Amino acid sequence: MGMAALALLFTSCEKDQPENATDLAQESVDMSDFYVHTDFNDEDSKAAEHGKNCYSMKNLNRLLKEDDKLYRKMYDIEKNTRSILAKQGNTAKGKPGSGDGGGTTPPPTDNLGVVSIPVIVNVVYSNSNENISQAQIDSQMAVLNADFRAQNSDAGSTPSEFAGLVADTEVQFTLADVRRYSNSTTQWGTNDAVKAQYPPFSPETHLNIWVCNIGSGILGYAQFPGGPAATDGVVVGPNYFGNTGYVSAPFDEGRTMTHEVGHYLNLRHIWGDGRCQQDDFVADTPSSDGPNYGCPSFPTVNCRSTDMTMNYMDYTNDSCMFMFSEGQKSRLRTVFASSGPRAAMAP
Repeated sequence: MGMAALALLFTSCEKDQPENATDLAQESVDMSDFYVHTDFNDEDSKAAEHGKNCYSMKNLNRLLKEDDKLYRKMYDIEKNTRSILAKQGNTAKGKPGSGDGGGTTPPPTDNLGVVSIPVIVNVVYSNSNENISQAQIDSQMAVLNADFRAQNSDAGSTPSEFAGLVADTEVQFTLADVRRYSNSTTQWGTNDAVKAQYPPFSPETHLNIWVCNIGSGILGYAQFPGGPAATDGVVVGPNYFGNTGYVSAPFDEGRTMTHEVGHYLNLRHIWGDGRCQQDDFVADTPSSDGPNYGCPSFPTVNCRSTDMTMNYMDYTNDSCMFMFSEGQKSRLRTVFASSGPRAAMAP
């Protein structure tokens, strides 16, 4: 009886252990490089000079100050993301500055299939220009679908060094409703006032977009997964929405929304919002010491590697950004997993 009990004990203990190396990797996710708060002082003047200003990270900084539980939520989301990627592929990490980009190595394509996200567009206007046309809204939807499915006509311009990394994210968008609101407010700022005035519709299952004049030269800002449901979504200026009608060059091809929806799906800026030692948590996006602006010549070299300046998560002009990478695809799709923060959007 004693031997039988001992054998049962060992059997029970074995069942409590990870079944294989993948499970072990999932339990021991390395989070030592995780960060959320960023300092923008070095880049603010450059962004203003080039007219390219995404406010997503500053918005995140604000939300972190307002909600002392948000850091933990985002930490858990990141840990879950890395666990999913470890389960699907391997957990090799790059070395900041080495040219391999850091983060998790892209795993095989998962089995979620194509994720179709319904979109609510809230047009908030104080004048006729801001009350953008249906054609302009339709043009933005077309750009989002082309960009996220790698069906954009300029994807073929990707340099050979990165051509094999161009990804169809298998995420697409359908216009569910357009809501129009006349309001005398001429600038809405970045404190989510427009969302408080016009709350999101079913943010668990719908991407809510507010098209309004933000002011201060800000193109748009998005909320990362984990933030409050009451403010979940993307805010964008009317003249940076779509590629026809009331649009302003050089951000007149709808790529502001592609960039901001990338944030909404948990992608960081391509340079990691820091210098060479900071990372965007994606292995196949090379390290960089800051954003690129305008239409940089190729190759642009920083941190001993060639910058992926044509990536949607950089700060280049609309006409000079035209790809997501396979690693970014793998990362953003984890938010739709059953344990992910946007699981309700998955089929």
